[in-house]
Amino acid sequence: MECSFCPRKCKVDRAESTGFCRVKGLTIARVGIHEWEEPCISGTHGSGTIFFSGCNLRCIFCQNDAISRSAYGREISVDTLGKLMLYQQNVGAENVNLVSPTQFTGQIAEALEKYKPQIKIPIVYNSNGYESVEQLRRLEGLVDIYLPDLKYADNSLAVEYSSAPHYFEVATAVIAEMKRQRPKNVFVNGMLRRGVIVRHLVLPSNLDNSKKVLDYLASFDRNIYVSLMAQYFPTADVKNHPQLGRTITQSEYDEICSHFKQCGLHNGYFQELSSNSEEYVPDWSMEKLDEEIGLVR
Repeated sequence: MECSFCPRKCKVDRAESTGFCRVKGLTIARVGIHEWEEPCISGTHGSGTIFFSGCNLRCIFCQNDAISRSAYGREISVDTLGKLMLYQQNVGAENVNLVSPTQFTGQIAEALEKYKPQIKIPIVYNSNGYESVEQLRRLEGLVDIYLPDLKYADNSLAVEYSSAPHYFEVATAVIAEMKRQRPKNVFVNGMLRRGVIVRHLVLPSNLDNSKKVLDYLASFDRNIYVSLMAQYFPTADVKNHPQLGRTITQSEYDEICSHFKQCGLHNGYFQELSSNSEEYVPDWSMEKLDEEIGLVR
């Protein structure tokens, strides 16, 4: 089958070879409880993350590059994916959080069609925003919460930093589709049960891009929920980069938070600058992954 899961439409047969995302079959890199998502996602028991391997972006600053730039992980069946979702529910996770899922939309839809009736906690689709609207429509009614990035309003930055042509046009169409599917954020006891939160990572020396992102979101829907992330830190690949080789400053982040309010947005989440630490990057231990997968076999 020719792959068209994302806007790149590589058209490769992923049973035989890899496309831009560098993965073939359904491959995961980590299963675990994550406590550092937005408060309405992590709650008190943590978010039940399933990290997928590979990525359809090539962000030069990627903080999960150990899994995004290779097929690191374990290939699993659709049934095992469904059982891992049930496992997260059984251990008390607040939700099932599918991280970097774009390249496996078809298999995810298949798993959810079979296992969703048994899952009583929300399904979170946590993506970089560089999606296919057509593929997202396969997930309608299966995904409860969409958690997309809107990384760039400046397409030249999208190409330079992430090798993603037309990122802004693609991602804004994707957010519109996600909002069509889940138009209203529904909270129960402070926890998000259905809806959309758009994430934006503030990058050093790129405040104009961040302001344009917020301006767009305010023009699209002033009631939209936005998560302004301060967690950027330079990885080894960009430690000498003229713009990206440092963390953001408090004054930079304060300026973007002020612009959030000035442009008319009022539903948001903000981070402490202490989040910009490598200690929050998950442990990509293969032994741990095998242990987690083994629990559902």
